[in-house]
Amino acid sequence: MLEPEEMTYIQGLIKDMNDQQAQQFANIYMNRRKDTQTILVATVVGFLGVAGVQRFLTNQTGMGLLYLFTAGLCLIGTIIDLVNYRSLTFDYNIQIAHQTATLVKSVS
Repeated sequence: MLEPEEMTYIQGLIKDMNDQQAQQFANIYMNRRKDTQTILVATVVGFLGVAGVQRFLTNQTGMGLLYLFTAGLCLIGTIIDLVNYRSLTFDYNIQIAHQTATLVKSVS
């Protein structure tokens, strides 16, 4: 399920697409986007010894490696990500939405 601010952003992104493009966008985007609960669970896993999973899931490999090798920057980074998991997810989903919109518009 889309978050309200994500839904608003997506609606603005697809307003100039025809029905076929919008359907293609929706199909691709829903398969690529991350759910906020998934990122939350991945962040909580950081407290159990495998820090940085949430960063790998959001295509931030460098930060993921940094978190992994520094125990989530001594857990401080993991705590910050726990507080900001919604914005991590939103930023990732917006990036995926732009990539998907560009793909759909270039194919059609």
